[in-house]
Order: sequence, then C-alpha cells, then structure tokens
Amino acid sequence: MSTETEAAAATVGTPPPAGWEEARSRVYAVGLSAALPAVARPLADTDGHTLAEPLTTRTDLPAFPTSSVDGWAVRGAGPWQVVGRVLAGHTAPPLATDGTTVEIATGAMVPAGTTAILRIEESTRAADGRVTGTPRSQPEWREPGEEAHLGEELLPTGTPVDPAVIGLAASCGHDTLRVRRAPRAALLVFGDELLTFGAPGAGRVRDALGPSVPAWLRRYGCQVRAGDVVGPVADTLPAHVAALRGALANADLVCTTGGTMHGPVDHLHPTLEALGADYVVNTVAVRPGFPMLLARLVDGDGRVRFVAGLPGNPQSAVVALVSLVAPLLAGLTGRPMPVLPQVTLAEPVPGRGDHTHLALARWDRVAGTAHPVRHVGSAMLRGLAGADGFAVIRPGANGAVGDRVPLVPLPLTPGERQ
Repeated sequence: MSTETEAAAATVGTPPPAGWEEARSRVYAVGLSAALPAVARPLADTDGHTLAEPLTTRTDLPAFPTSSVDGWAVRGAGPWQVVGRVLAGHTAPPLATDGTTVEIATGAMVPAGTTAILRIEESTRAADGRVTGTPRSQPEWREPGEEAHLGEELLPTGTPVDPAVIGLAASCGHDTLRVRRAPRAALLVFGDELLTFGAPGAGRVRDALGPSVPAWLRRYGCQVRAGDVVGPVADTLPAHVAALRGALANADLVCTTGGTMHGPVDHLHPTLEALGADYVVNTVAVRPGFPMLLARLVDGDGRVRFVAGLPGNPQSAVVALVSLVAPLLAGLTGRPMPVLPQVTLAEPVPGRGDHTHLALARWDRVAGTAHPVRHVGSAMLRGLAGADGFAVIRPGANGAVGDRVPLVPLPLTPGERQ
C-alpha cells in the first residue's frame, strides 16, 4: 500500500445529514463560485452551452423598413405607374413622385416615400400597365426596431443556448457568442459484484448505472466520452485512489456509484481523504437516495473539480443526480438555480418521517397533476422507466390528494432546460 494511501487512515465521523433543500442550495452556490471560464465560440458550435454575457442586438431589428408581403410599394393615390422592382437583399431607390409604384418582394427594403403597400393578390394591371387596387388600412411592412432596438438586451447571462437562441443571435448580427463550455464528466463504477454483460445470477448483479448515468449526465448538458466511463473498479483502496485520480485529470465532475457507506469494501471516503478533498455535502436527509455526497478538490493552480458520490442502488443513484448533480451543473455553467414546478397530487403519497421523500410520479402537464407510480424500491428501475420526475414530500408531512407540492423533473431530452 502506498504512503499516500496509508495517509487515508480513519475517516472523520459522519455529520448529521443536510436537509434536502439546504443541500441543493449549498451545492448550487459552490458550483456557481467555480463557474467554468467563458470562451468565444462560433455560432454553430454553441448549441447546449450557456450564455456567459447578455445577448444584445448589434442593430435595430429589423434594420430597415421591411415589406411583410409580396406586392406594390405605392406613393400617393392610384392608379400607379410602375417604375421599377425591389427584391430582398437590394437597396431601394426612393419613390419621388405621387402616382408611382415599384413591385416589391417579401423581406425587401421599403423605398423612402412609400405611403402604402398593395398586396399582389389584391391588385390588377390595367391595359396601359398601370396598377390599380385598394391598399389595406394597416401598414404592410415592419418598421426598424419593431422587434428590438440597437443595443437592447434580448437574453440574460445564464440562458441555455439552443437552436432558437442561435437563430436570434445570427439575426441580430453575431458571428460568435461568449459561452461557458459544457462540463466534462466521468463515471467510476465501484463493486466487484457487478456484471457488465449478460443476465444476473450466481450472486452477481448486472451493472445498470454504468450504461445509464452517462446518458443522464449528457441530458444535463455534460460531455461524457467513452473513455470517461471506468469500472467496475476493484474493491481495494489503492484501486479506488488510482481510478479517481485518473478520472479527475480531465473531468470537471466525477460521479461514482456505490461505496458511499463505511462498510469493509466501501473505500470512497478514505479515497477522498487521500486526495485532499473537502466535503460540500456529506449525506442528505432524503429517501430514497441515502447516503449521497458531493466533495470538492482544488489544485495548486486554483482549478476546482468535484466528486459526486452516488449510492449503488440504481433509483437512489438517480435521486442523487437530481438532488446534487443537477444544481451543481447549473452553477458550474452559470445558469439560474432550477425552479421546480408545482403539481397537484392525484393520489396520496406517504412521508418519510424527518427525511424528504422523493416519490416517483408521472406528470400530467395538461392537468398539472402528479400520479405516483409502482415499483419504486431503491434497487428498482421499472418505476423510473415510466416516470417523469419526483414529487417532493417535505419532512414531517404526508402528501394528500389535492396537495400542491414541488416536482423535480427528469431531463427527458439532451440539453432540455430544467
């Protein structure tokens, strides 16, 4: 055993568990204080990132009077003599004389001197070539600044970048955006009893977290590469120390599965001590999901990295993800703390004494109701596969039909806003 490993002798006694809401707030604040650096990226490379500064427009939107229809830009009363045509992308000469018109395309610049635009389908051409018709009373063009004015803030810092944001940025003249990059995450799977293929049996169980946790992390906006998933790691302290040190070399966040207790083969706590980690949260008063933790490591150069200890039971591991990892990642990317929607319980949900109960539920977004699901044991995944999130039953309470409670949504698609 190495000297470094021997230095991880006795672990400090476990403190009382933090309240669930307190833990989320603490983790978010620590993540925000270590927010990833801002970088300038071409628009095409910003999807899934987060704005590191407000998005402002470099011009009025639109930048010039723009026709809303195909038709005729006319001056004065008709009939009108056709004196030209203006297409999108061209600068229009002014209409200088009453009784004149130019044909105009949708999106084209409206000539100075235009008093109305006559829709093409509501116009006729006389034998002498002049245009007749009755323009509508409302203007058929967009005025400069109708959508936004030069320098106006369109979106605040912390906004997730999606295709709509990219399109908006392009429309107001941006070629690049300053964003916070997506966090790099890794996963270490602990447990000699785990199988990585085939059916469980002979005392060994199939690892369900190695394939699924990286997918959850990607849906929270992380980058997880194939080489970032390691395990099962041997149930020895030296193997744990080596695996965690290796994962931390490139990751902003390392998630581990199992080993969060203090049993004979639970080596996560002494591993964290060996590497000089500090606990941000060490156990949370929540069921299922006990015990979970989040620790922080700071390099000599000030670089901050995090370790999220997820329980080995699959549903408990997902509870740890939504409880600690989601708010941490929001802070790291400079996004606001996720606001939990309120739902109405359609069925009763029991409390869990002095612990918060996160109860798997289907969420009827139309009715605004939460319906508890079956098969919700800590080691079960059947209920999770049919759920949309967790109804939050606060400590010391039971959930009655009709109660309004928070719901922690599961991230259903990559990059979905929380």
